[in-house]
Amino acid sequence: MSDTGSPFDAAVFAGGGTRCFWQLGFWSVAAPALGLAPERVAAVSAGAAAATAALIGKPGQALERFKAATAANPRNVYPARALAGHGERVFPHEAIYRATIEAIVDAQDLQRLHAGPELRIMVTHPPRWLGPRLALAAGLGCYLLEKRLRDPLHGSLARRIGFRAEAISARACPTPRALADLILASSCTPPFTTLIRRGGRPVLDGSLVDAAPVSALSGAPQRVLVLLTRRYRRLPADPGRTYVQPSALITLSKWDYTSPRGLQETYDLGRRDADRFVGATGARGRTERGS
Repeated sequence: MSDTGSPFDAAVFAGGGTRCFWQLGFWSVAAPALGLAPERVAAVSAGAAAATAALIGKPGQALERFKAATAANPRNVYPARALAGHGERVFPHEAIYRATIEAIVDAQDLQRLHAGPELRIMVTHPPRWLGPRLALAAGLGCYLLEKRLRDPLHGSLARRIGFRAEAISARACPTPRALADLILASSCTPPFTTLIRRGGRPVLDGSLVDAAPVSALSGAPQRVLVLLTRRYRRLPADPGRTYVQPSALITLSKWDYTSPRGLQETYDLGRRDADRFVGATGARGRTERGS
């Protein structure tokens, strides 16, 4: 147990698009019940948005804001926009994603985020010898191949062919817009988003290297809570890490921006899973203390 009394001194938010609302539902119950106060947090892709909302105490507000946006968005793709020539994107995801982040994080929230546990957000740098679009295809290919053959939580194939991960502190973001830029960079998956560059170099979704970036944690945490967004056949056996996955299949597609009901169901599943986790963790804690 950390010096703050929290049962974990670090937390990791995996990627998973809209499935990350499971993490927010889980956090909304588990954090106050267990006194979760991690000293370090690592996150990737939409998990970075979830971690941000969790750490500033706005999981419910994030849900309601995104539900409202998806209720006003009837489709995930608008082919006619490609022919209209008005500059509107065929895929509405990036605009909705950015607007949600900027709506829930104001300057005061950003100060709170900077003063709290360090949030490290992971992006992927593709190999220099690959163009960005070919790199995206190669990275997705590595992910899908590993998922089909072994379904590892922490992949290795993309690293082997030259993809490199970088963890960037949210404290480096001076404004809410800069934070949104970083979260979008960690989630960069054309054509759902535009191709994003940082420091003149293209970046892609950090999940291409590691869907649950424990490696992005700074320092040497002893007890790590890893919040996943889908079920895995096998979870790593590490005595210092507690992996928590949804108790049931989340049927909401991670790029479905049209289903407020699906978002609410995903969030509610997280809350129910947290209730069970809190019960089990509390019982274990009492046993360890000899109560």
